[in-house]
Amino acid sequence: MIIQRVVLNSRPGKNGVPVAENFRLEQSTIPDTVQEGQVRVRTLYLSVDPYMRCRMNEDTGSDYLLPWQLSEVADGGGIGVVEESKHNNFAKGDIVTSFNWPWQTVAILDGSLLQKVVPQLVNGRLSYFLGAAGLTGLTALLGIREKGHVAAGANQTMVVSGAAGACGSLAGQIGHLEGCSRVVGIAGTDEKCSILVSEMGFDGAINYKKGNVAQQLRELCPGGVDVYFDNVGGDISDTVISQMNQNSHIILCGQISQYNKDVPYPPPLPPETEKIQKERNITRERFLVLNYMDKQEASVIQLCQWIQEGKLKVRETVVEGLANIGAAFQSMMSGGNIGKQIVLVSK
Repeated sequence: MIIQRVVLNSRPGKNGVPVAENFRLEQSTIPDTVQEGQVRVRTLYLSVDPYMRCRMNEDTGSDYLLPWQLSEVADGGGIGVVEESKHNNFAKGDIVTSFNWPWQTVAILDGSLLQKVVPQLVNGRLSYFLGAAGLTGLTALLGIREKGHVAAGANQTMVVSGAAGACGSLAGQIGHLEGCSRVVGIAGTDEKCSILVSEMGFDGAINYKKGNVAQQLRELCPGGVDVYFDNVGGDISDTVISQMNQNSHIILCGQISQYNKDVPYPPPLPPETEKIQKERNITRERFLVLNYMDKQEASVIQLCQWIQEGKLKVRETVVEGLANIGAAFQSMMSGGNIGKQIVLVSK
């Protein structure tokens, strides 16, 4: 069977900015027959995520991420429909998902790598299983529950950087749902800040490209910061940490400002910021959602319930066509999107 697939065409270099041309669309073939235990799937949606920048390097800098190989098919979160099955758990027509879905139109996968999903849980919006009801939503919810120490009624203020992104936009809303009395987002355009406040219920938002971020933080968080959901690292995080309270908590979700730099993960803090962290007993521990998969099922049910009730607003940037996945990746890494970046491969 002839298929289309996307392979890693070139590496941007450890300190380089990724471009669409780092990926290449090509034709390939897969067997016409499915072996015992395997499933043939047609790809519906693929997820494009910031962590994938690390996989473009020969060394990802992480012990849980494998690098993509040159001229080999890329992979990540995906969702599709079963066309043929020789695995007892799946039948033709089932909707399935995996964290390791190859970037190709049709694939033959080991059934043990797949999970069946129920479209009704997300009102038929299948792409949500890659975002708000998938790994992105789990990262936001479990990050807050496991590392944020949020307690209803404790009058806590949460700040979210990268707040208009896939994870940040959910984290701010979940912060409120879990009990934070005030949530402030940091984003890169006035449009994003407006959406955070008017649509997603943030109490305030700061455009870090305009004005004095430290001053705006003091105005919007007069009682200081108790929980910081950190998606970006760098100067913005240093500014937020300088205004964090005694015994407060950093949820170390991502460091997107550092992904094009040759630094370890998590990147070390500047001496002055590290001093503040230690003096105020601020926790800053590496957070990996895959360490909490025993809580996955209950957490997904909670996320889906919030979606159905309209308590969790979801934004997606959808690009059509496998051929455009490289451009979608470049756009996401440049901060041009609101919400989750999704590629629609087939309907």
